[in-house]
Amino acid sequence: MSSSSPPPRPDDDDGAQEVGASDGRSLGYGEAEYWDARYVEEGGAPYDWYQRYDALRPFVRCFAPPASRILMVGCGSALMSEDMVTDGYVEIVNIDISSVVIEMMRKKYFDVPQLQYLRMDVRDMSMFPDESFDCAIDKGTLDSLMCGVDAPLSAAQMILEVDRLLKPGGTFILITYGDPSVRMPHLNQSACDWKVVLYILPRPVFTGKITRRVLDPVPLTERGRLPDGFVPEDPDSHYVYVCKKMQGLTGTGSPTVNHIERPAVT
Repeated sequence: MSSSSPPPRPDDDDGAQEVGASDGRSLGYGEAEYWDARYVEEGGAPYDWYQRYDALRPFVRCFAPPASRILMVGCGSALMSEDMVTDGYVEIVNIDISSVVIEMMRKKYFDVPQLQYLRMDVRDMSMFPDESFDCAIDKGTLDSLMCGVDAPLSAAQMILEVDRLLKPGGTFILITYGDPSVRMPHLNQSACDWKVVLYILPRPVFTGKITRRVLDPVPLTERGRLPDGFVPEDPDSHYVYVCKKMQGLTGTGSPTVNHIERPAVT
């Protein structure tokens, strides 16, 4: 995903937000048509949501060595994968729901063998076999799904697919606006077994004083919440969840779509 305009900001995880198409129809952030139209309008101009690689490099280098096979979900027109190749990463598979941006990126990087671009919906990545990646990275895709229709189901589908594709001990690095009260319930689905460590990054435009170091983890309560009274220096900080997959390390099998905890029908 990409845009020179502000990314979707899900203030209410259960509330769907939609945008209007040129023909008057409403398109949600989870629909390919919305992103196709947006990328056509923007002409494929590069844009990194939330953070550039230089800010995220400490996390990526710490939790995913350059030899790792990386899955970049909702890649859009971001420069992050290119920057990672420059930094020594050897295999990054980039997926996006928009066929328009995927074709643009394929043409742009046709001579970079470390980068592969595939049109795919993160809620159904059945093209990939189980346990085929060492690390998955998302900055903004889950947030977009949380602004679309059927948000809880879409989020569950995405998290389960990422979990399925990671090798035992693999890492999911999630960069989001969602604080633990609205993200941990999705990460802590009963079918998943993550060891989650939380970090907080100020926005690139934040000019206030930061007292924490980048790799200082933020403690969570037993319920997976921020401690009482904890306030980030930047009130609009990005939350970085580093989720280590424990399935396989303890003998637990990978989840399937049948494990999705669907909301009760009323």
